[in-house]
Amino acid sequence: MSDSVTQSDERVREMSTLRRWLIRPELGSICGTILVFAFFLAVANDSGMFSGKGVMNWTLVSAQFAIIAVGACLLMIAGEFDLSVGSMIGFSGVVIALMSVTWGFPMWIAILTAFAVALVVGWLNGYLVIKTGLPSFIVTLAFLYILRGLTIFLSISATNKTIIGGVRDHAEGDWLANLFGGKILKGLFTWMGENGWIETFSRGNRAGQPVIEGIPMLVVWAIVLIVFSHVLLTKTRFGNWIFAAGGDAQAARYTGVPVNRVKILMFMFTAFCATVFATCQVMEFGSAAADRGLLKEFEAIISVVIGGALLTGGYGSVVGAALGALIFGVVQQGLFFANVESSLFRVFLGGILLLAVILNTYIRRMITGER
Repeated sequence: MSDSVTQSDERVREMSTLRRWLIRPELGSICGTILVFAFFLAVANDSGMFSGKGVMNWTLVSAQFAIIAVGACLLMIAGEFDLSVGSMIGFSGVVIALMSVTWGFPMWIAILTAFAVALVVGWLNGYLVIKTGLPSFIVTLAFLYILRGLTIFLSISATNKTIIGGVRDHAEGDWLANLFGGKILKGLFTWMGENGWIETFSRGNRAGQPVIEGIPMLVVWAIVLIVFSHVLLTKTRFGNWIFAAGGDAQAARYTGVPVNRVKILMFMFTAFCATVFATCQVMEFGSAAADRGLLKEFEAIISVVIGGALLTGGYGSVVGAALGALIFGVVQQGLFFANVESSLFRVFLGGILLLAVILNTYIRRMITGER
């Protein structure tokens, strides 16, 4: 074999291992996660933040962020935004409560109806964005107000209240409600408590019972959606279509990618994730409130940006978005355990968003060679 064949083409520049790591979308969120845990291990370890109960507290909050961040992540990689996510959470919860508590439908019908309505709204968001050519920011901002107004109107019209209780009683024994409420692996946690592996109550009626009774379904749903979305994005042809649709939609169309269908399906998936969150929340609290989900759309977007996604689309990571959600959960609960004023959490959100955008801009310039 000649030397001209064995030698590598000098026109091909191999990327160094360091550079390959630097352009990973998860890099910023990995570094942020390490720093956040190190900080709270130093300042809040003695407060019980890393006890069994403390870990479950911030895990639950992180799971809430993760469920909506996963949907927002895939949609942002596809090049679009959905600002109606928070309003969808409140709307879906009220639909479930009205149908089951007020109108007497079985809980499983109420839940399926809420998902069906959410998917229709998600489809309508995507359809309007595609057909009108309007920015998704504008279309979904309109639906933010439409859904929030409808939620309040329906709740007051049917019950004269903005909070509808009694959901837990109607969900008792329902096969579908059990997939969103309650806990799993209760027997395992009881066994671990009996053998002294985890904390148990030392007094009262619950003496000897484990402090952590099981894994809440909210956490289970977060894990399922993270795994599903990561596999979809990184292991399937449809995942390549998502990247292509957000990177250069016109070029993707020329290569046969069904860009319009991909974007509409991502809007529907975002609405689906919001309804999963709403259903778990309704089952946990036993009630629905018209103001639920307020500002959640921005928290989802911030989680995705922290996770390394570019605001311009075509680049991002589900794992990064999940780590961004974990950072949020740990910080929100960590401030409480550290006896820090909770309003500073919003200051943290703004600061970390700014840092994440600066870092992501630097990474984009590394990728594209811009200056």
